[in-house]
Amino acid sequence: MTDIKQTADTVAGPLEGVRVIDLSTVVMGPYAAQILGDLGADVIKIESPADTVRVGHYRATPGMTPLNLNVNRNKRSVALNLKDDTERERALELIDAADVLITNMRPGALARLGLSYESIAARNPGLVYAHAQGFRSDSDRAGNAAYDESVQAASGLVDIADRALGEPVYLPTIIGDKVSSLTIAYSVLAALLHRDRTGKGQLVEIPMTDTMIAFNLVEHLAGHTHVPESGPTGFALSMLKGHKAVRTKDGLACVIPYNPRNYRDFFTAAGHPELAEDPRVNGDAIDSADHEDLAALVDACAPTLTTEEWAEVCAKHSIPMAPVLELDRAHEDPYVQDGHLLDTVEHPTEGAVRTVGIPVRFSATPGSIRRLAPVAGQDTEAVLAELAAGR
Repeated sequence: MTDIKQTADTVAGPLEGVRVIDLSTVVMGPYAAQILGDLGADVIKIESPADTVRVGHYRATPGMTPLNLNVNRNKRSVALNLKDDTERERALELIDAADVLITNMRPGALARLGLSYESIAARNPGLVYAHAQGFRSDSDRAGNAAYDESVQAASGLVDIADRALGEPVYLPTIIGDKVSSLTIAYSVLAALLHRDRTGKGQLVEIPMTDTMIAFNLVEHLAGHTHVPESGPTGFALSMLKGHKAVRTKDGLACVIPYNPRNYRDFFTAAGHPELAEDPRVNGDAIDSADHEDLAALVDACAPTLTTEEWAEVCAKHSIPMAPVLELDRAHEDPYVQDGHLLDTVEHPTEGAVRTVGIPVRFSATPGSIRRLAPVAGQDTEAVLAELAAGR
């Protein structure tokens, strides 16, 4: 079991010395703040017991849900009722002493609480104020509620799924929240660099829908990149009906031959040398019209070898391949174990839990997991004492 040293003097990372106030709920804001915490920032989460992330099943302590454990590590929790004048003033004082504020509260609620950017900037002009919401503040949808599914729809992702799969399904992961979290994190870092150069903070607005439209259109704008259009939208290869993992003799794997030689080597290894002679895989490149038929042949040939055998063949011939990671067994996967991407740790109140590792490696200033997710309000007294002492 990995030991987590939960002390303030643990070596942090490249953001050591940066203080972040996390005034956000659900996943988008909290996950972004956790990323900054993993990189060394001192993250103070201001929350109420109604935080959505804390609703759901728990093992030992009410509110200590799996989702909370996965988005609130490397933070200190301060419970403050923002509707109470005295407690709201404590929150404002914490923000006065911070470098970054992350919030996904609606603009109207922020204004009513005296937490709008204009109000906060008047008190702390050097603050990087990161405001995440579903839609742009200057759009006619500005006040609309937004959840990951509605953002997937509004950003074109549901259309992509409908065209590729024949059904307008939502991607089975909260991709809008998590991509927006990453966007918040890198935007905050850019604004901090600007602040260090000029001494000036700024408002950084991160609309989920805009973020996901930009994300989706990188490849799916396709032929509509040109004016007039040179072809349809949609990245053809990823929208093929047969664009999926294949069943090997003993499991599932991604096996993706990309060029003619890849296909010839694949078919030969599968015991079908006659397919390696097919004219479709003996030109300079694969014709786009042939991709779907070739994908069907790959699917039909895959069960001839085990996943491990395909791994050896594909490594030898530089064919892109990866076994499908089964979530139920992720903690047993050698790649996951070797990279400490899932470690079992002892949580102070929840006992043994698994925590997701930090995926980025720094040669000089590595990030670290210094604190596991706190129980709501557990650090209120200590943080307010620091505030009173001017720290």
